[in-house]
Amino acid sequence: MDNGYAVEVENLTVKYGEEIALEDVSFKLEHPSFLTIIGPNGSGKTTLLKSILGLIKPEKGSIKVFGINVLENATKARHMIGYVPQRERISTNVPIRVSDIVLMGRLARYGPLTVPSKHDMKKVKEALELVGMIDFWDKKFSNLSGGQQQRVLIARALAVEPKMLLLDEPFSAVDIPTQREILNILFNLRMRENITVVLVTHDVNPVIECSDKIMILNKKLIAYGKPNDVIKDEVLLKAYGAAVKIIAHEGICYVLSGDTHA
Repeated sequence: MDNGYAVEVENLTVKYGEEIALEDVSFKLEHPSFLTIIGPNGSGKTTLLKSILGLIKPEKGSIKVFGINVLENATKARHMIGYVPQRERISTNVPIRVSDIVLMGRLARYGPLTVPSKHDMKKVKEALELVGMIDFWDKKFSNLSGGQQQRVLIARALAVEPKMLLLDEPFSAVDIPTQREILNILFNLRMRENITVVLVTHDVNPVIECSDKIMILNKKLIAYGKPNDVIKDEVLLKAYGAAVKIIAHEGICYVLSGDTHA
């Protein structure tokens, strides 16, 4: 069933009422890969992630995750995926421990009233170790810094033992050193754990050197490919509708300005 692709999307169109969110999007992503998705506000980035998760029913098109048809078996496909939504959508008011946050991510797949096993707790421990947060096991989630919370949420997604990790704006509201820490974690997951990483961001610069592929969306697929093949003046102009300055440094193209919103 697994044909070497983490994701295969063909002619995907998604509408909210009469408004088109994605139109005729097609691409294939090899496994393992690091894919970065950028585009202006309202371009369909989050919609694409939710479509891959089977949370949104498309108007037309097909989606496969590791060869599994998402429209026919969303639950089975979802079991291959760890998902980290935008952090502002996670309540930080509940006084719950870090270990419980991660454990909930794992137990959510078993159904209510599930009693965690020794194996479940082992996987929670391993997930927190992967993100460098094992020493915060008994700490309250609400007392952590923004960057620490983000790492715990990544651990929660990893606790389900995914083959692919989807992250929606993981760098929002964290400082630059924390961005680098999170990026190092994600890069190591790709290189050492053979996990495909799909990351939505409004700032492509921190992730250019880590990305195998870059996708530029603006409801339609504007460009998809290796970073230096995609980050071009004419492509960014088409995506953002304004001139974006690019500089090349040591063979890598960097965007000096662009979208500042998710």
